[in-house]
Amino acid sequence: MTFKTLDDADLKGQRALVRVDINVPMADGQVTDDTRLAAAKPTVDKLRAAGARVILLAHFDRPKGKRVPEMSLAQVVEPLSQVLGVKVAFAQDCVGEAADKAVAALGDGEVLLLENVRFHPGEEKNDIDFAKALAANGDLYVNDAFSVAHRAHASTEALARLLPAYAGEQMRLELQALDAALGSPKRPVLGIVGGAKVSTKLDLLNNLVGKLDALAIGGGMANTFLAAQGIDVGGSLCEHDLGEEARQIIAAAEKAGCQLLLPIDVVTAVEVAPGVASRVQGLDSLGPDDKILDAGPETLARLIATMDAASTLIWNGPLGVFEVPPFDKATVSAAKRAAERAKSGQLVAVAGGGDTVAALNAVGCADDFTFVSTAGGAFLEWMEGKTLPGVAALSQ
Repeated sequence: MTFKTLDDADLKGQRALVRVDINVPMADGQVTDDTRLAAAKPTVDKLRAAGARVILLAHFDRPKGKRVPEMSLAQVVEPLSQVLGVKVAFAQDCVGEAADKAVAALGDGEVLLLENVRFHPGEEKNDIDFAKALAANGDLYVNDAFSVAHRAHASTEALARLLPAYAGEQMRLELQALDAALGSPKRPVLGIVGGAKVSTKLDLLNNLVGKLDALAIGGGMANTFLAAQGIDVGGSLCEHDLGEEARQIIAAAEKAGCQLLLPIDVVTAVEVAPGVASRVQGLDSLGPDDKILDAGPETLARLIATMDAASTLIWNGPLGVFEVPPFDKATVSAAKRAAERAKSGQLVAVAGGGDTVAALNAVGCADDFTFVSTAGGAFLEWMEGKTLPGVAALSQ
């Protein structure tokens, strides 16, 4: 896929409408995680250095087309200013007189944040008239919010068709990393997919088995695959009604030549609680009260051996109930090995999804991965092989 970057643009004096994702978590009026604010900084810095007038478009929470005071972006202005290292002006609306006046007052290299685009029903309806109202205050458009690129909204899709459109620095990094993981990867390619339920990742698994050389399935999802093969999983979390779908994925992987790595031993307990008594068991010895809560040491050893032979890794979802020790061991061990190989240049390691990012941060190895996506739904839909409207609009 080809798309323009800021290197392709003449930016001096230009009004750059920049779609960012600063939908940050807050508690008691304070930002509790400024990762998304920091992600916007490279693009803002590049635009300011080139003399552009930076106008930030963003959403906050889900006001559903109505003005909800507690969902105003005004509360993000100060923490955003601190992260960017520049005073950020604020407009009480993203279109109309308030926006027009604020944009007109903006000088070269200055930054303005417009009010929550989702205060207008036209945003989520991808309304062309609302997009034109946004476009009236810009000379060019920059999308730096991959995390909302799976939404065909006015500020992510329609607007990109009205102005010269460019990928921001964070968007560029994300797309390049994803291409390196699945688009045109170095082989062999290993995928790790974990999590609780197969039902939420059927599209993902069906797409991946046709693109990967090996796919390791972990977490509660793996239990459904084991049960589909006639293995008694005891009291484990399992979607027994998806047995046929699981068998179809197993058959598709075999046909595509994708090695499917399911657990060969497991860690079990009778309840999920920190420090609870646990044991390693084979798949033929589970009792009715045994709950599978992590991959066993043989399963982990086989995964790490496969990882050591791989050139590319794409990871979504933990291998066990990583939030509750001791059931974090497989996820922690695999994450450390992936980080170690990525840091030494032996592996392109790309990971994404909320639980995955949380696990890598908990281990302290996220920075050593080649790329960690915080995009959530957009990352998952991209892995499923779906077209993302916000990305497709940039490639026009």
